[in-house]
Amino acid sequence: MEAPKQIRPKGPADYLEVMSKAVFQSGISWKVIEAKWPGFQEAFFGFDPEKIADLDPPDVDRLAEDTRIVRNRKKIEATVHNAQTMLDLAKEHGSFKRYLRSHGSFEDTVADLRRRFKFVGDTGAYFFLHVVGEPVPSHEEWMAAHAGTTGGRGGGARRRGR
Repeated sequence: MEAPKQIRPKGPADYLEVMSKAVFQSGISWKVIEAKWPGFQEAFFGFDPEKIADLDPPDVDRLAEDTRIVRNRKKIEATVHNAQTMLDLAKEHGSFKRYLRSHGSFEDTVADLRRRFKFVGDTGAYFFLHVVGEPVPSHEEWMAAHAGTTGGRGGGARRRGR
């Protein structure tokens, strides 16, 4: 499997878009998410965190009915929460990139992302950090360290009661 393409984030919307893709891919075929991604970009205002953080329950209701996206209410609500969290961290640290680089190690960064952001587990955090160009272990090293895990809280497909 080919590694996801990396980007050089130009601003907060780029970070939120990559994180949101990780959130929506959790437990769903990445091909489905890729096919619908232009609809996500439209529905979520190009992932402008200011606009998304201002969404209220009627806006979430509207998005939960929008066929351009995967209509998972919890993930839509997570995107709103994550936008606000990202804005708060950028304000506190001077930028979101500075927040990401404020941790002592990759593991510390992942732990903090998992704690602060909804639907971000080990796999989603690794994907996010890799795509936005932050230092991560090699894919092989990371996979070996996580063999047999599900990605943690909200980070990957999990079997519930099956």
